[in-house]
Amino acid sequence: MNKQLLATLIALSASSAAFAQDEIKPFTMDGELGFISTTGNTKTTSISAGITAHQELEKWSNDYAIEGLYKEETVDNDDGTEEEYTSAQKFYGSAQGNYKLENPDNRLFGFASYEDDRLSNFDYQATVAAGWNQKVLENQRHTLEYSIGPGYSWAETQDGEDQSSAIVRASSAYTWKISDTAKFTQTVSTEVGSENTKSRAESALTATISGNLSMRLSFKLDHNTDVEDDVEKLDTETAVSLVYNFF
Repeated sequence: MNKQLLATLIALSASSAAFAQDEIKPFTMDGELGFISTTGNTKTTSISAGITAHQELEKWSNDYAIEGLYKEETVDNDDGTEEEYTSAQKFYGSAQGNYKLENPDNRLFGFASYEDDRLSNFDYQATVAAGWNQKVLENQRHTLEYSIGPGYSWAETQDGEDQSSAIVRASSAYTWKISDTAKFTQTVSTEVGSENTKSRAESALTATISGNLSMRLSFKLDHNTDVEDDVEKLDTETAVSLVYNFF
């Protein structure tokens, strides 16, 4: 009887250790791909792709993101000819490193990003910022953290106008683990400058299909306050994509 109890305790300890190792991964990376093709009076091809990664070290907590969007449309004119044009072509990359202080929930952060959106008001936008980061909530279901600090933004419009300026950057990231196979994430950021205020937000629901493969429904907002009269201030993107967890 004692031997059976001892074996049970050892098995439980081993499974607990394995679970703990699964919970704390030093590096995770997800790849995302979405594709839409339509035919008829308007033919469209839309491709979205992205990679997100998180690195958890003893003194650092780092996040990386790369995303791209391409959309091509073909329209049948009244005279029977076809006209092809690109309606979306966008690239965005960012990285943030958080240096943990004595209390690991309090950190100092450094952030950098670059965006090239050929059909927006800007030829490019780049940002660097540094400041305070804090994890204010962390349990089995919910995590919430925010960052705030000064920085600088380099930007040039499609007409060649320089809109670079000092900024204050603030951001937050929230995750809700709905179940073992589903989670909701919400990210918000704003960069307030004298020339322009740029804001981004993304809401996403991810559900596991099988193993490392998941389906993701996301809604993105991209807003700039200072644009040309014929350019919309707000861009939105709704996407359904497949996500593969590499690590």
